Amino acid sequence: MSLSLTLACLWVVTAAVIALIPSRRSHWPQAYVLIALGLPLLVFVVYENGIWVGLLVFLAGASVLRWPLIYLWRWVRRIVQ
Repeated sequence: MSLSLTLACLWVVTAAVIALIPSRRSHWPQAYVLIALGLPLLVFVVYENGIWVGLLVFLAGASVLRWPLIYLWRWVRRIVQ
């Protein structure tokens, strides 16, 4: 397994552990950190393994961070209308 995929798996495990920890702010600060670390990691995965593996890693990250993506989608829809 390549370094980028190993780091992506570690990112998913870290996100799962963060989700288990109780938070008063509904995990938004942790989500911002995961996004800030996940985007360059996604570029690294695409660079090392190709677009299809990068798409799979993106889908895994999107399943972990589904609420920030839902809010982003709502925001974009509101701006476009």
